[in-house]
Amino acid sequence: MFDEIIFKNPGLLYLLLVLIPWAAWYFLWHKKNTASIQVSSTEAVSKAPVTLRHWLRHLPFLLEMAAVSLFIIVLARPQSTTSWENVTTEGIDIVVALDISTSMLAMDFSPNRLEAAKKVAMEFISGREHDRMGLVVFAGEAFTQCPLTTDRAILLNLFRGIKTGLIEDGTAIGNGLATAVARLKESVALSRVIILLTDGENNRGEVAPLTAAEIAKNYGIRVYTVGVGSIGTAPYPAPTPFGTQIQNIEVRIDEGMLKQISQITDGRYFRATSNLKLAEIYQEIDQLEKSKIDIKEFSRRTEEFLPFALAGILLLITGIFLRITFFRGIP
Repeated sequence: MFDEIIFKNPGLLYLLLVLIPWAAWYFLWHKKNTASIQVSSTEAVSKAPVTLRHWLRHLPFLLEMAAVSLFIIVLARPQSTTSWENVTTEGIDIVVALDISTSMLAMDFSPNRLEAAKKVAMEFISGREHDRMGLVVFAGEAFTQCPLTTDRAILLNLFRGIKTGLIEDGTAIGNGLATAVARLKESVALSRVIILLTDGENNRGEVAPLTAAEIAKNYGIRVYTVGVGSIGTAPYPAPTPFGTQIQNIEVRIDEGMLKQISQITDGRYFRATSNLKLAEIYQEIDQLEKSKIDIKEFSRRTEEFLPFALAGILLLITGIFLRITFFRGIP
């Protein structure tokens, strides 16, 4: 609801004081330049009718003054304020910890696990407009690809650039989780969440996955774990002396360990066996975390200079037009 007009630069309104000496100068000049004639008697003209032009002869000047007043108001930047509103925001910091080991090239997802995981995660990020989000990638080691940010464009561009081979191969799940915890431990958000996605078993790294989970628990960080891979075997582009050939490899996901991580941190474990299932998992996480909301109040301001500017231009043009046409030759 509209409340009032305020000014971004209220000090400029003092320029309106210039109108006082301008008006005084105009009326003194007009009086000084009024034509006079010496006659023996005014009886002959005393009863002459007063024309409309006589009554309105100061109108062009008044219109020009009004126009200048409006232009000064435009410089002061009038803004309208709305009444205080309640706005719901998620108030959540989320870090995606993504496995980028070479096994993520398996083709049981379209076109492969890594590209499917990137696509769904990017859609998830795009839908979380009010949250800060970050990205950690891991294979044999782990590093932060993007710290917590609200800049969706930067985060999405970094997601697009993810590929296998960026770091030494392997699956250091504990290191990936610990790095994600490090990104969140100083956060003061209402809810802090890690989405850990992997397709294998922990075989590298200095930090054990369950140790990293206990650290996350101590900081009040919830971890959703996602095991990626079909049941049984999956086609994989394996290098051979005759070039890259598609071979079926066994899918080995340490589901027990991923379930323990989620239980320790009050999260949940999900198993994704297809592109559709992976998308459904992210949708479910999205709904689970939307129950954590914060109510904030704010005042919205809208620039309102345009009506004043248009009115000023109209008055100025009208004043000039009347001066050179209807009141032409009248001092």
